[in-house]
Amino acid sequence: MPDRLSALDASFLYLEDATTPMHVGGVAVFRRPRTGFDYDRLVELIEQRLPLVPRYRQKVVHVPGRLARPVWVDDPDFDVTYHVRRSALPKPGSDAQLHDLVARLMSRPLDHTRPLWETYLVEGLKGNQIAVITKTHQAVVDGVGAIEIGQVMLDVSPSPRRPLESLWMPQPEPSGLQLVADAVAEAVQRPGELVENVRSAAMDTVATVQKVAGALGGLASALRTASTPAPGSPLNVRIGPARRFAVARGTLEQFRAIRRAHGGTVNDGVLAVLSGAMRAWLMSRGEVVSAHTTMRAMAPLSVRDEDGSNGVAAFLVDLPVGESNPVVRLHHVSHAMRAHQESGQSVAADTLVKVSGFAPPTLHALGARAASSFSRRLFNVVVTNVPGPQVPLYAAGARMTEIFPVVPLAKNQALSIGVTSYDGGVYFGLNADRDAMSDVDVLAAMVEESVEELMGTVSE
Repeated sequence: MPDRLSALDASFLYLEDATTPMHVGGVAVFRRPRTGFDYDRLVELIEQRLPLVPRYRQKVVHVPGRLARPVWVDDPDFDVTYHVRRSALPKPGSDAQLHDLVARLMSRPLDHTRPLWETYLVEGLKGNQIAVITKTHQAVVDGVGAIEIGQVMLDVSPSPRRPLESLWMPQPEPSGLQLVADAVAEAVQRPGELVENVRSAAMDTVATVQKVAGALGGLASALRTASTPAPGSPLNVRIGPARRFAVARGTLEQFRAIRRAHGGTVNDGVLAVLSGAMRAWLMSRGEVVSAHTTMRAMAPLSVRDEDGSNGVAAFLVDLPVGESNPVVRLHHVSHAMRAHQESGQSVAADTLVKVSGFAPPTLHALGARAASSFSRRLFNVVVTNVPGPQVPLYAAGARMTEIFPVVPLAKNQALSIGVTSYDGGVYFGLNADRDAMSDVDVLAAMVEESVEELMGTVSE
């Protein structure tokens, strides 16, 4: 019997429309090695790693009459060159041109008749650099067995690991009659599910999401915060299909110095920096900012489940954007996040980076899933922060120098922020609605200014 999508995975397909494509992405910048790195080499690398991500050769097939949730089936016409594409910037390509390309690629929904992912090799960057942009639908990264392609492309050595010996033969695609028969058999065993599937087919997707909203967990403090709607914000507006993308950079040593001077965690420092940047951004727009102004962030965090496994839970925190003192902002954030740290569920950063391969792309995808399962009335902005390894990583001999997450937007959410630390750097990716956030590059610059502001409080 084919592998059926979970209720949560199916909800991402049902909720997707032209303005809210449900894919998560990443932008990795590499230094081209002396041996070269071209499109053919990237295709070869991904073909070698596909056995590690079997979902990437499967597509979604709907059951006739929507009698059951869709199923994953092998794509008999799978063509890796359809999914791995190439692009180029006019030499020497600038950061701004790369970011504009990222925004345009992320604006386009994935083709639902094929496996739900794409990877782009971008050539022409200045300084003998190349970039790899990935797009993966949230339904693919199910949090159980599937991982994101960016996690398996990378090695800890310039010499790639030995390719897996694997001959892939697609399983025959089930007929419509077989899919209906399987659905009827399941309905006999669980009759209540048939009614729920028909409701979902009638596009009652809000009920579907509410039903699975608790599937990714939550903490008591988050539920207390969720008892009141999020404050008004220019980030909560009707959005369109087009996007803008901007980045900011810091160093891990800066955030560690802030932690040593003022306590808290590196994640607290990141949220405090974003609080300061949001404050400056609101004021640059002429918004009224009082001492009590807050902006609520949905900050998915890694937690340890009851069975001892690691997962991702949604956590709501009110960012103190009205506070003018950067140290006081940090203390406010640390106090708000302490409930998570004291819950016994939190997972230390050094535990996360021991995950095989490069875990941040997968964990950002899971964070986006956690945020999508909550009502959009409860928060203003999504912030996913995932620690990465502090050693260089390579793709087919090319050293990765930077990695920026691209977290998808939800309905009436004009901004999502992904943060990843890697090899001594801290990298912010800001994905924004093109019309509502024409000044997202201004906000990105303010993130870097906020880092410097907080660093100014650290005594040498």
